[in-house]
Amino acid sequence: MSSVPAKLLDWYDRVARDLPWRGVDDPYAVWVSEIMLQQTRVDTVIPYYRRFLERFPTLQALAQADEDSVLAHWSGLGYYRRARMLHAGAREVVAQYGGQVPEDLAARRALPGVGRYTAGAIGSIAFGKPEAIVDGNVARVLARLRHIDLPLGTRAMDRRLWEEAERLVRRVPPGRPGDFNQALMELGATVCTPRQPRCEICPLADECRAHGRGVTEQLPIPKARKAPKQIRLCAVIATSGSGAARELWLVKGEAALFGGLWSLPMAESGPREALRALGLRARLRARPEGELEHVLSHRRMRVTLYRATGAAAVPSPRLRPFNETELSKVGISALTKKLLGHEAAPKP
Repeated sequence: MSSVPAKLLDWYDRVARDLPWRGVDDPYAVWVSEIMLQQTRVDTVIPYYRRFLERFPTLQALAQADEDSVLAHWSGLGYYRRARMLHAGAREVVAQYGGQVPEDLAARRALPGVGRYTAGAIGSIAFGKPEAIVDGNVARVLARLRHIDLPLGTRAMDRRLWEEAERLVRRVPPGRPGDFNQALMELGATVCTPRQPRCEICPLADECRAHGRGVTEQLPIPKARKAPKQIRLCAVIATSGSGAARELWLVKGEAALFGGLWSLPMAESGPREALRALGLRARLRARPEGELEHVLSHRRMRVTLYRATGAAAVPSPRLRPFNETELSKVGISALTKKLLGHEAAPKP
């Protein structure tokens, strides 16, 4: 075994964090954890991971669930396309592979929402196969270790990172590719951090070319960032009935903005247009209730909130009223939760 895998595995065996998905070789549980951990902090994921597996303990349970239930248990974690793809992938595994996640790499990569990284994580952790992974943490470690001075997100950089990850994982002892891949991620998350890396305790410091040249914090070279798109929206809290019979009208939100979760009626053109586009008739209050800002990864939304009463429409799979009990059982977008929680700041 080459020195990098040996040193890294020795370090990992001594200091690895105790996380609920560590030591798990169920490919379904590995799949769930890796999808949740994409672009999301570990501390945030832990309670969601536990609740999700309590509700959907097996791949078959997830495949049999309806989308609203899946999204409700994902609600608040963000990036809801991940949940829909995981759900679709589970259904495909049941339909095509008898409920068993395929060991074949090409078959795994063909599943909905499973890319090169997720396929490699499942293969190495659940099946012990020498398959590489590259996420943000691993990219940072490898860029510094080998002094790869190319911008992140470019084809040349992606190729170099994957080549290096594959070269290293092939040198790992049988049965330990999963530990090695998790060790790379652990090192990036806890030691080889974006700012103020803890090189003094890094097990690979004497192997690291960036450290040896005194340029650790200059790598990796970040990819060019686009300014977030500015969007102004009008949202309407449209209700019918009163008291215990009060119901709130929600619409299946646009997938790009709200991940297909239930949301308040919204439109850029105004509150009346938001209602009219859905065929929703209601008495709209002229004065807005308030305004708030909501930031997604590439969008910054400024939302003005209105209220409407006496709402009526023909219910459909995309538009329907919910009573208070029903609201707790469906997936609701984070923005709608903010608006319903009266977090909008009053307009001056």
